[in-house]
Amino acid sequence: MDKLLAVFFILLLFFVPFLLRQTPEVTKPSKGMTEEADCQVHITVAGEDKPLLLEDYVVGVIAAEMPTTFHEEALKAQAVAARTYALRTTNNGQKPIAADVSAQAYKTKEERKKRWGKDFKRNEEKVRAAVEATAGKIIVYEEQMISAMFFSTSNGQTETALNFSGNEIAYLQSVESPGEEDIAPKFKRQLKLPLAEWNEALGTNWTTDQFKSLQLVRNSSGRVQKAVTTNFEMGGREMRELLGLASTDFNIAFDLEKEIVHVTTVGYGHGVGMSQYGAEAFARKGWTAEKILLHYYKGTEIKNFALSESECLKTP
Repeated sequence: MDKLLAVFFILLLFFVPFLLRQTPEVTKPSKGMTEEADCQVHITVAGEDKPLLLEDYVVGVIAAEMPTTFHEEALKAQAVAARTYALRTTNNGQKPIAADVSAQAYKTKEERKKRWGKDFKRNEEKVRAAVEATAGKIIVYEEQMISAMFFSTSNGQTETALNFSGNEIAYLQSVESPGEEDIAPKFKRQLKLPLAEWNEALGTNWTTDQFKSLQLVRNSSGRVQKAVTTNFEMGGREMRELLGLASTDFNIAFDLEKEIVHVTTVGYGHGVGMSQYGAEAFARKGWTAEKILLHYYKGTEIKNFALSESECLKTP
């Protein structure tokens, strides 16, 4: 018996260190432990090497789209609109998104450092605070994520989706947007074009008589729906794009002596959805980000976004 115990003791001394060196069995964490870490949306920005976490992407959008001098509630409203726009446009991160105004502008961290210089830390903290305060918040209409269109400056009233694109969208209606004239640096702009440049831009051959008979047909938001004169008719949106105008709220005058076309515009951008300077004007009046958003996107709700279980499996 004593010999058997001695053999057992020797074997134990040999095998214990060996067993301790073995890789322990990995126990798969529960879904609740990994959901936050593994199920995050990544946004692929055109031209960037690596996908970005959604909230980091939103920081870059605000930096590109809205002045950091704006009130925190305006910045928060922009964060929710930008997040909603990105998720809908990319199908919850499954498709890439452009980094310019063809979608929504985006600035990398390096670009923000260069742009802000010595104010980088302060501006970055302010923007990130707005993003963190609204993390995961999106805008929905009848349980569906909306197309959260936004633009710089209105003429005191936003445009309808119907007037802009010909498509009726229930939550993109015309609403009042007061106070922008007092805070927008270029609320009104003026453009001067020699008659030859005017004709080249429009692909026309206008004469003095056509300016005399020109009629600008305006819609309910005060913007030009179409321009009509002898042998000419064009939509206000197309005219704006061809001439590079700030908005479709414009007036045209012609200097007969110098043959110069004078175009005066009010506001900046397509006019549909949330006006950024309008959001700032409302924020200065004490409006919250949620109140601002629900004003510009009629009949909507602010909710928390979450990927479905199947979408979680597709995340990086």
